[in-house]
Amino acid sequence: MNILILGAGGREHTLAWKLSQSSKLKNLYVAPGNAGTYKIATNIPVGVNDFEGIKKAVLDNNVNIVIVGPEDPLVNGVHDFFLNDSELKHIPVIGPQKAGAELEGSKEFAKKFMIRHNIPTAAYESFTSETLQQGFDFLETLQPPYVLKADGLAAGKGVVILENIEEAKEELKTMLVDAKFGEASATVVIEEFLAGIELSVFVLTDGSGYKVLPTAKDYKRIGEGDAGLNTGGMGAISPVPFADEVLMDKIHQRIVKPTVEGLKKDNLPYKGFIFIGLIKVGDEPKVIEYNVRLGDPETEVVIPRIKNDLVEVFEAVANGTLDDINLELDPRTASTVMLVSGGYPEAYDKGKEITGFDSVEDSLVFHAGTQLKDGKVVTSGGRVMAITSYGDNFKEALATSYKNIEKIKFDKMNYRKDIGFDL
Repeated sequence: MNILILGAGGREHTLAWKLSQSSKLKNLYVAPGNAGTYKIATNIPVGVNDFEGIKKAVLDNNVNIVIVGPEDPLVNGVHDFFLNDSELKHIPVIGPQKAGAELEGSKEFAKKFMIRHNIPTAAYESFTSETLQQGFDFLETLQPPYVLKADGLAAGKGVVILENIEEAKEELKTMLVDAKFGEASATVVIEEFLAGIELSVFVLTDGSGYKVLPTAKDYKRIGEGDAGLNTGGMGAISPVPFADEVLMDKIHQRIVKPTVEGLKKDNLPYKGFIFIGLIKVGDEPKVIEYNVRLGDPETEVVIPRIKNDLVEVFEAVANGTLDDINLELDPRTASTVMLVSGGYPEAYDKGKEITGFDSVEDSLVFHAGTQLKDGKVVTSGGRVMAITSYGDNFKEALATSYKNIEKIKFDKMNYRKDIGFDL
């Protein structure tokens, strides 16, 4: 079987690493890929939103399944593009169609979906530049801190949490009137703040059946102790120690099941991953957000814990036979630490040579923002590499990752030394 993965980050390298272990795999392609996928697959220099370029790559290489990594092409309708093309419509795409991808493409759409299907979430209202004054009035009804979310995709940076009411009003104006996040903040969702501890649950569905994948917890802030600016993610742990059977049963009955059934009731065709960002408030789980793909860096701890042949699993999604798969999980904990460029998540330099990763032992190195240049591996993004290790608990797994990180070098390399500090 020939498989194409769309994307260029740590999530895609992890999927490529897992798929490459399958005896069912003939050829693996990644578009555009990175220096890590280069070693185990064929990189194709095509962007994830270049649908005509993707079509050519699929037909030229007799691709049998396409797996979509990032959210952008899903929200932009890559799955629909395949279904509407006579030469492509027989090729399965793992990832929802455009209508289902709105769960991530629009915060307002997601909130309405949750309310409609009685899925527990924070109270909210949404506003545009025309209703700015109503937005100010709504903020006055809330207790601090104030949560403002750009409705559309903002590369994981469209959520602002502020303690001061005047700052919150100024931020709302900046988002709506001054278009801080461009089109993404033409509508802004204001939510009540939920205090608790976060976790993520990943679900894979073929449209009717589904499998709940391992839980994970990621660390978004750049600084130790969850301080500083939000990033795409600085590290992750799976499973989540506090996600016991009682909590997982609540999550399954109140959130996972109604989500999958809600997609069916709303006629939202969905074959792919559902990432459910949760918060445990007291003993009760509530949904913060949906994503329509695997999270990153959560993928780097979730996928390594799945023992199944991933090609078989994706075939079952394509064929609608996912219920026949018995998901086997590694009982060990997996932890990952992200190495990032100096300055990230603000301005940072690219093209820094990376050394030492070839001498890593007992850890997995997943490339995120890397590329090959003149035979050398260099940085090409803010998040550069994820170092994943197994252990009997998260502290043991992290100790192995941190030990191996000492071998890796690039100019101004930065990482968090306190992943798991709140567990």
